[in-house]
Amino acid sequence: MKPSDTAYWIRNTHIFQRDEYVCSNCGARFVRPSKFCKECGCRMTGTKSDVGWVDEMEAFDAIFDD
Repeated sequence: MKPSDTAYWIRNTHIFQRDEYVCSNCGARFVRPSKFCKECGCRMTGTKSDVGWVDEMEAFDAIFDD
């Protein structure tokens, strides 16, 4: 890895769990974002949200027949 390598955090939001942050370069998962990935060392340039919680909500709607 070069010092100039950059990546971004992918924020996975869940309904009944804590948010998790995934490195876009190596896929490492963390509870909190930081300026650098602790696994691959990439400098983080920002955060993008993953809308996976919508799929989780659809599953609950199906269970409760809403």
